[in-house]
Amino acid sequence: MTLPLADVSRTGAAILDQVERAVVGKREALTLALSAILAGGHVLLEDYPGLGKTLAARSLAQALGLRFTRAQFTPDLLPGDLTGSFVYDQRHGDFAFRRGPLFTNLLLADEINRTPPKTQSALLEAMQERQVTVEGQTFSLDGPFHVLATANPVEYEGTYPLPEAQLDRFLAQISFGYPTDAEERDILLRRMERRREEVTVDQVTDGTGLEQMQGAIETVTVDPTITRYCVDLARATRTHGHVLMGASPRGSLALLLVGRAYAVLRGRDYVVPEDVKAVAVPVLAHRVTIRPELWMSTASGRTVVADVVGSVSAPAPREPAR
Repeated sequence: MTLPLADVSRTGAAILDQVERAVVGKREALTLALSAILAGGHVLLEDYPGLGKTLAARSLAQALGLRFTRAQFTPDLLPGDLTGSFVYDQRHGDFAFRRGPLFTNLLLADEINRTPPKTQSALLEAMQERQVTVEGQTFSLDGPFHVLATANPVEYEGTYPLPEAQLDRFLAQISFGYPTDAEERDILLRRMERRREEVTVDQVTDGTGLEQMQGAIETVTVDPTITRYCVDLARATRTHGHVLMGASPRGSLALLLVGRAYAVLRGRDYVVPEDVKAVAVPVLAHRVTIRPELWMSTASGRTVVADVVGSVSAPAPREPAR
């Protein structure tokens, strides 16, 4: 039985309400993150330290009722530290597979750019194929499986920049940004009121409920003009003057998938151009490679996508025929 989209919208709002008890004043960023999860993808949280990236991931897992695992990425982290490994069992005289932190529902890959490419490749297989391979044996990951990775954009010493192929596997890249004065005061007041560090987030759904919500997203109505608009935006990034490499067809597909989920969280069962515009920067910016001669300028993937959204004609919004 397909879950009604109205129920998905109400459940999504309840999830966001719970997470906002921990992460103050970031409703739009949290909506984008939840949209990417409902679209079945992974999220890269890139922002300065102390802005709530880890707290947001943990709170989302609690509200979604998912098994949560945190892996701290370091330069000495090995692939087996994520996937698990075969350990000799003296009682049975045989090797048994001991599962690693990848065998979960929601993995927080903390500071993902601090581990070498060999370890990142093990994570890449899990993200793309929903499986891990250890010593020639393949182990499937139970669904739902999502990765929320964090990265610090200002520290480069001892880091390993993510290759474009791995960045492309993240459905969205999101930044929270610094809170406003009022929001920061609210953070302090809430901490004083609860008299403890931990924030209690109530469970709203579970893994089965999340998969039902993801299935319901597939029933969202998408007008052909919206599909064409997604393609036009992605293609425009490839011809922009600041770009060495633009978004691939995976980018236009991601734009459509996240746009559908975003529309449902906004209370609609159909997609309008404003949904696509709202998710364009988080979905496309990390898929754009700027020309090397512009690295020291203000040009970035975000500015390119913002320019493209402002220049590509959007279709006129219209409700679908009932």
